[in-house]
Amino acid sequence: MVKTKIILALVALPMAGSLMAQNLSEIRPVLTGAPFLRISPDARAGGIGDQGVATTTDNFSQFWNAAKYPFSHISSGVGFTYTPYMSKITNDVFLLYGSYHRFIGDEDRSTISASLYYFNMGSVDLTRLVGTQVVPEGTAKPNEFSIDVAYGLKLADNFSMAVTGRYIRSDLGASFNTNSTLRAANSFAVDISGYFISPTHTSLGNYEGRARAGFSVQNLGPRLDYTGNDDSRSYLPTAARLGAGYDLYLDDSNRIGITVEGSKLLVPGPEITGFNVLREPIYALPNVGVLEGVSKSFKNPKSVMLSGALEYEYEDLFAVRTGYFHESAEQGGRQYATVGVGVKYNSFGLDASYLINTSKVNTALDNTLRIGLTWNIGEETSNVDDY
Repeated sequence: MVKTKIILALVALPMAGSLMAQNLSEIRPVLTGAPFLRISPDARAGGIGDQGVATTTDNFSQFWNAAKYPFSHISSGVGFTYTPYMSKITNDVFLLYGSYHRFIGDEDRSTISASLYYFNMGSVDLTRLVGTQVVPEGTAKPNEFSIDVAYGLKLADNFSMAVTGRYIRSDLGASFNTNSTLRAANSFAVDISGYFISPTHTSLGNYEGRARAGFSVQNLGPRLDYTGNDDSRSYLPTAARLGAGYDLYLDDSNRIGITVEGSKLLVPGPEITGFNVLREPIYALPNVGVLEGVSKSFKNPKSVMLSGALEYEYEDLFAVRTGYFHESAEQGGRQYATVGVGVKYNSFGLDASYLINTSKVNTALDNTLRIGLTWNIGEETSNVDDY
């Protein structure tokens, strides 16, 4: 039992820091299985408030909105990021993310893309209580990963959509041979996303401008089964994102972009199932199907997260970024500012970002430096002239 509880606690890692320094009776966060899918993996997004559904296309668009790829200026490219996690208390928990995209066909209208996301949770010492003695039983190395493939297509000159298929494996027990009922959970999910980008037009001060917008519904799929008990299956972190932005071109070399994004977990929150002897409410997660769970999620308006970002870019060679992320106190209270930079040389790029906590609630990414590398391995597309 002790072993199971220790490992199951890892399900809530993204929220673990948020629950510290808060009155637990006042918060009812929406917890899900495979929580790593809620963590922004790329360093560019880490510098602009952890958003990406409506920002300009980059090599990490797969995580946010694969429909951005058909507007890419490069015919193919790869990206890789490393993110230390809970770095204040450990050095062996981290996230790795890699992505790839390329155009298919001769008209620069459709793309195929893929990514791998891996979450290493470090080592967990397993013990058993025998009488009054604690007996060691080895070490488990829990981990989670996802593999996905997406297809994007321009449905019009200024609008595209994409469909993503994703395989998810969450192995919190790391297949350690114990009598625990905990087991690796597997599932699959789909994303549906869209992206709009306007033609450039005369804007403020007679500068050229361009509008952007995007949406996505992510991780829509069957629940994860960690124990073999249908009543205790965990919801996937299904979420909806909606964003809009605007680019202002000061001249041929200088661009200023502003973007705002709202996201909501499409997962039901705890509901009142009764009252204890003190007439205090008892909460439990509803055991319903995926689509009914999406419907019930709208009873929890507090599970909306907001972010805003500002990005300055020079000649596609250098960028400075900042952003802000806000989450309600009832859902964990993550509130932080972000800063980041990006540099490019020939076909290679380096992005770095840093998170600055602005609330009294600790987060797992406090004072964390995220690093990302990109390599554009293809040729310029016709989008260079159009967008």
